[in-house]
Amino acid sequence: MLRFIDGHHDTLLELQHGADAFFTGLPSAHLDFPRGTKAGYAAGFFAVFSPNPESDPAPSLLPAPAGYMKTLPPKLSREYALASTMRSMARFLQLEGLSGGAFKVIRTITDLKKAVEGRWMGGILHMEGAEALDKDLDLLYVLYHAGVRSIGPVWSRPNSFGEGVPYGYPSSPDTGPGLTPEGRDLIRKCCELGIMIDLSHLNEKGFWDVAALSDKPLVATHANVHRICPVSRNLTDPQIDQIGRSGGLIGITYSIDPNMVTPKAEGDPEASLEDIAEHIDYVKDRIGVEHVALGSDFDGTVVPDAVKDVTGVPALLNVLEKRGWTKGELEQLTYKNWIRVLDQTWR
Repeated sequence: MLRFIDGHHDTLLELQHGADAFFTGLPSAHLDFPRGTKAGYAAGFFAVFSPNPESDPAPSLLPAPAGYMKTLPPKLSREYALASTMRSMARFLQLEGLSGGAFKVIRTITDLKKAVEGRWMGGILHMEGAEALDKDLDLLYVLYHAGVRSIGPVWSRPNSFGEGVPYGYPSSPDTGPGLTPEGRDLIRKCCELGIMIDLSHLNEKGFWDVAALSDKPLVATHANVHRICPVSRNLTDPQIDQIGRSGGLIGITYSIDPNMVTPKAEGDPEASLEDIAEHIDYVKDRIGVEHVALGSDFDGTVVPDAVKDVTGVPALLNVLEKRGWTKGELEQLTYKNWIRVLDQTWR
């Protein structure tokens, strides 16, 4: 069985009542240790994400021709985001100690390679939205030494560093302003420290701002092809091309809430593994097999019935094999591309 690295999941949200549930089993989640082991999950990016408080107004759903547009949620206060981030990071860091050596916080390429070899299951600490950071970025140094190796400057809401792309269908990702001056400083500091920057929730202007500032491979950890499914969160051909030119990587997501797989405004639980494979093949054919990977968004979205949870990933790989993928190409998709890009990014 091929072992794989997953570019994005929100499983930490499922550990509100204790990190030990990851090992005993999380029936309500897409990923836990027993099912990950069964499926060949070697390592993944564990997202630290702060949902808006329940007291915040919900985004408005605005009608649009043949689709919809959602307004952005309000900004989080730094105090709230910092407290939420610390709770999630604590749960993540507890996993290693609870595992008896079976789980490792990944801080180096050597540790990541050992995860692929089966020495342990690995977790890469990712911040989805930088609301917890101070504008002087002093906390960034602390979080780096705690294990943070990847940051998405924004989720789909505004913050001090930029503005996320709102969910809309059909819609261009060109929906608002780019990075703020503080956001530009964040990108420079991440490049200096060797923290990977995730472009997934940035609007188009923010994407191009990062492309101009970063000297590292550009990465969207969980995004699909806009030409196939024209939701605002998906990547346009010029964005895909720029990621390829930078030596970067796109982690294909299985999300159907919002639906990022099939050309429908509403969620599509009947989306097939072939539908997901269309996005994978599109990126492969357009910019090369070395620029496509997996980025499920497990536990942060709804996935098609054909996927169900992490145990559905081997079936997706079987579909790709039937579509003509060689063993070497599948190895690039599942882990070699992630190792290459992170090796070029981390210090």
